[in-house]
Amino acid sequence: MSLLWTLAIRGLTLLGVLVVVLVMLVVALGATGFSDRVLSAIVGEDLRALRTAHAQTIRDPDQLEATLKARRVELEHFYGLDRPWYTRLPDMALRVVRLDLGEARNLRSFNGSAKVTDLVLERLPYTMLLITTATVITSILGLWIGVKLATKAGSVADRLSSYLSAISYAVPAWWAGILLILLLAFRLRLLPAEGLYSTPPPEGGLARLFDLLWHALLPIFTLVVVSLGAWVYTVRTMVLNTAQEFYVTVARAKGLPEGRVMRRYILRVAAPPIVTNLVLGLAGSLGGAILTETVFKWPGMGRLFYESIISADENVVVALTFMFTLLYVAARFLLEVLYVALDPRIRYGAS
Repeated sequence: MSLLWTLAIRGLTLLGVLVVVLVMLVVALGATGFSDRVLSAIVGEDLRALRTAHAQTIRDPDQLEATLKARRVELEHFYGLDRPWYTRLPDMALRVVRLDLGEARNLRSFNGSAKVTDLVLERLPYTMLLITTATVITSILGLWIGVKLATKAGSVADRLSSYLSAISYAVPAWWAGILLILLLAFRLRLLPAEGLYSTPPPEGGLARLFDLLWHALLPIFTLVVVSLGAWVYTVRTMVLNTAQEFYVTVARAKGLPEGRVMRRYILRVAAPPIVTNLVLGLAGSLGGAILTETVFKWPGMGRLFYESIISADENVVVALTFMFTLLYVAARFLLEVLYVALDPRIRYGAS
């Protein structure tokens, strides 16, 4: 009962984080005047384009100005500029909290839908194929290589991996993506450079799927290359620090098999920080990668967030921020539960 009560308190605390993030977002968009300035600029651009179009058909200047004035009122009402930000933005945030994501003002899905839910459901599978797949591959390889290196501390392979990890961590994903595009796509012509499908795309379902996977190979390879080194070094450091503890030395002195020592006395204890990085990495991967998706022209969640900021589509910005924060909250709560199962030293409320 004490454990359930503690987890409930942790859950409420994390929900508080969600509320604070939304409040900070609303204040950042509204109180700074950013929202009103951007939306006013969009209205001004629409009116200038309308003036140019109507100037050819409406010769009377007074009638033209009256038409533009009526259109300005319609646009200001559409964008909510006829209301102060502290009534417009909080209403939007509360609607998002109720999971009513609403409709985008400027962005549209591939099918022409303005619903934010349709936009997210359309982009999320592409992000999972690209970013989440790369995260899973990196995690599996990092665990395997990192544990191997931790058992051979100080060896040539261990020292070499440290240098490679530093290089991998320092290279930006977008820069590595551009280099690999130049090398593998343009120079060697081994992989496609960008996009989801070939031009024209295959007609058959299976052929279309293989073409999609073929286009995903280069960005996935890029993400694995730039993130594997840091993950290998992180796992290696965690396992190595645990392997030097006194209880591990005692277990070995008792003559226990090395495999059992590794599983029960090293990996079991090092599991919580490793799982923390893994779970938070997987949750973060669903948010996409703005620069990487832009370089490869991949229509994922990161690209959607970038497009919503550029087009000043507040509904999409607030909805995506809420979703990303909700994913973080869910991942943190999952970790609280996993800690109890992974680390026998953690017993909430056992005092």
